[in-house]
Amino acid sequence: MLDDHHGGSDFRTQFVRDPASLRRNPALVLNADFRPLSYYPLSLWPWQEAIKAVFLDRVSIIAEYDEVVRSQREVIRIPSVVVLRDYVKPRKRVAFTRFNLFLRDEFCCQYCGARGDLTFDHVVPRSRGGVTSWENVVAACSPCNLKKANRSLRQSGLRLRHAPRRPSTEEMHAIGRRFPPNHLHDSWIDYLYWDAELES
Repeated sequence: MLDDHHGGSDFRTQFVRDPASLRRNPALVLNADFRPLSYYPLSLWPWQEAIKAVFLDRVSIIAEYDEVVRSQREVIRIPSVVVLRDYVKPRKRVAFTRFNLFLRDEFCCQYCGARGDLTFDHVVPRSRGGVTSWENVVAACSPCNLKKANRSLRQSGLRLRHAPRRPSTEEMHAIGRRFPPNHLHDSWIDYLYWDAELES
């Protein structure tokens, strides 16, 4: 992931290749402006990658876990927050992925509002010329997906809660802050919510 031949753009796409590797002591990755590099998914590295990036002088350590790892020569505290030394320009367009589609739809069925057991549905079925795009695909629970099947909205009797459309990066950041990962370390909070409105 962090070999020298990788360009800066790889930082944006290499986060959650293996979610299982993030279960223990992941590091929050901040851009050089101290904002998370990504909110969707949250920019996290396995602790091994964070330590590797420190030794490659790609990042600075901002906060650490209490846990340590030992090498033959030294004891290293595991980083919990790292900041990139070089600024990575954020991606302007939101990638059309399964995760981003569910995030846009706030992890709920766009027909009935149910959460969990989600799949996705083509509003205009592919068999009727519908395309796989932001404007024609929505998150749907299995019962609604089965009910709609290969029919149009009118034929199925279902109604959309929101018309599907391409989200902006700003919209996805805002939604992403409302759906943090299951694991939130105390040291991350200041960096995740520093630009949110304060409660009076």
